[in-house]
Amino acid sequence: MSSMATPPRRLGIVARVGVWAAGHRRLVALGWIVALVGAFGASSAIGTNFSNSFSLNGTDSQRAVDLLKRAFPAQSGDSDQIVFAVRSGSIASPAVRSRIVPALERIARLPHVSGVVSPYSTAGAQAVSRDRKIAFATVNFDQRANVLPKAAVERVISVADAARSPQLEVQLGGQAIEQAERTSLGPATAVGLIAAMIVLLITFGSLLAMGLPILTALLGLGTAIGLAGLASQVITTPDFATQLAAMIGLGVGIDYALFLITRFRQNYRGGMDLQSSITEAMDTAGRAVMFAGITVIIALLGQLVLGVSFLYGLAVASALAVLMTMLAALTILPAVLSRFGDRIARPGRRARSSGESFQDRDARGLWARWSRIIQRHPWPGAVAGVAIMLTLAAPALALRLGNSDAGNNPASSTTRHSYDLLAKGFGAGVNGPLQVVVSLPRAGDTAATTAIATSLRALADVASVSPARLSPSGATAVFDVYPRSAPQSLATSELVTSLRSKTLPPVARSTGSQILVGGQQATTTDFTSVLSAKLPLFIGIVVALSALLLLLVFRSLVIPVQAAVMNLLSIGASLGVVVAIFQWGWLGSFFNVKGGPIEAFIPVMLFAIVFGLSMDYEVFLVSRIHEEWTRRRDASDAVMRGLASTGRVITAAATIMICVFASFAFGDQRVLKLFGLSLASAVFLDAFVVRSLLLPSVLELLGRHTWVLPAWLGKRLPHLAIDGAETSVAPLGKPAEEPA
Repeated sequence: MSSMATPPRRLGIVARVGVWAAGHRRLVALGWIVALVGAFGASSAIGTNFSNSFSLNGTDSQRAVDLLKRAFPAQSGDSDQIVFAVRSGSIASPAVRSRIVPALERIARLPHVSGVVSPYSTAGAQAVSRDRKIAFATVNFDQRANVLPKAAVERVISVADAARSPQLEVQLGGQAIEQAERTSLGPATAVGLIAAMIVLLITFGSLLAMGLPILTALLGLGTAIGLAGLASQVITTPDFATQLAAMIGLGVGIDYALFLITRFRQNYRGGMDLQSSITEAMDTAGRAVMFAGITVIIALLGQLVLGVSFLYGLAVASALAVLMTMLAALTILPAVLSRFGDRIARPGRRARSSGESFQDRDARGLWARWSRIIQRHPWPGAVAGVAIMLTLAAPALALRLGNSDAGNNPASSTTRHSYDLLAKGFGAGVNGPLQVVVSLPRAGDTAATTAIATSLRALADVASVSPARLSPSGATAVFDVYPRSAPQSLATSELVTSLRSKTLPPVARSTGSQILVGGQQATTTDFTSVLSAKLPLFIGIVVALSALLLLLVFRSLVIPVQAAVMNLLSIGASLGVVVAIFQWGWLGSFFNVKGGPIEAFIPVMLFAIVFGLSMDYEVFLVSRIHEEWTRRRDASDAVMRGLASTGRVITAAATIMICVFASFAFGDQRVLKLFGLSLASAVFLDAFVVRSLLLPSVLELLGRHTWVLPAWLGKRLPHLAIDGAETSVAPLGKPAEEPA
């Protein structure tokens, strides 16, 4: 058989690892169990330190935070709100007051609470609505929300809830409350896993073969999550980093195992013995898995060049998930296959008796027929593919970055109810006050504070301004500025810009003060500005490194350019889907979301993840096409055979990823909904439009020119191969010679 007639070659490192793992399967199994238990045990013993910190050195908002910490050390933590609403009567009635005041007094004595401003006090006089139906108390914590113990916040919630009555509604809002009420993603993960199991069972037709990818993914992912918890002690890591890592790790881990098992089954059913089937699968699909995993990791770790600490933990946790699931696939699979491979492969009688290779059988299958249709009509295929992707990408031109407010929280959450009550009683801007922090030229300089307050109150976009609060030394003053618009509104962002560029600089010069604009919306504005400025550098580095790797592996000028363009099309289209749903509100009721700005870090993370995942399918498909080109030197036949042999497994792998990612889109957290839907749409478009339609159409149009390389460049490039073949490549304008 042709598969057995291939001349012996020197095995690559991946194949040698597979051979070793197959010969030491008990040691491999024990090693992974120890790694999993050790990572989780160490993480539990040492603890985690997840933190949603948007520290941006050198920005106005960060300087405002630093000044507040120095000037008001007792009030340097976050402030949340407890909102009270009466169903009839007045908030000032004795019966209502008798329930609220004792509860606030108890809350003031709780750990990590530095003070409570009651709506019945002089300082809280403005915290009662005009109709006296709604009021709010401000709870000042002694730490930022991201480092507050969850138990401390839950005690505040418990005491506040005890004040409820049939007459009195009590709701809570703020950063600390939001973090405390976030729920686990266990159900979403379970739904994704069940869907993946169904697809694997349909693909393999065997419970044993179905369970193996799940096993490798969970072992690798579990170890990665434990390591990510340890990393959170030294790297700023958001609290949703491990959930995002789980989303990515499950998808790629199952996919990597699926590709390896599929190639093993093809080898074994084609007539190879068990060990040769494992070795050949590791030396071909295994190399592709390793290369694909490396490109995903490069794309994820490329975020480190942005210099934004908030992204470091996300990048490291996600990269760990990919790394560990990749290593699990490359070690656990050959170990298990060496023991149960004959049962997993289940060779068909026809393949054994007829001597027909699986390449020949694939050439008569559904994907081969689809490939021939494309090859007969390459121009319509290419035009249709580009048109679909550009149409879906068009909404991305209207992308507005920002930070969605609590008005986008689940309708059942207390933070959403709190937001709605405050907006009803005091206007939308009360949910996101700006902080104007002033370093005065002289302690207690009332002339300066009066001039600043007057200039702020004169603005049409400002609803109200609090009296100046002076620090104990009198050298620093703070104003709470309440916009007329909601925190996530474009008008609020424009107000921040206007304050910094037009309103406050003249007052700062005339009073001799240093004036900084802080608060959540100001931080969001700075965060967006920093990321937007550095995004081109990040994209350039990731694309350049990935293109270089593809150039080294496939020794073609066309493949790196084609991969970069098509991967960017996938990213643009998925971002367009996100804008249409999450910003414009299309299908909002179906996904239970309201229209609002897109979180500023979403495009960065989306680019990193989608570029990496798109490269997975690029590598799996093109490496098989390259393998067929090396064998036959027929460009059209190579495209047909490559798509015929990988089309089914790529679409099955994509379906698994889509199921895993889409399950997160139906959770409660907006950020994870964004990630889940954007990744699911990106994978769908990449697998079913780009790899199944656009890529084969373009390669058919290019023909043999796909694999040409200038002779001077070919001599200077090192030789790498991920298809297990030693290749020679045609110099520019000349056909390649048959390999010896």
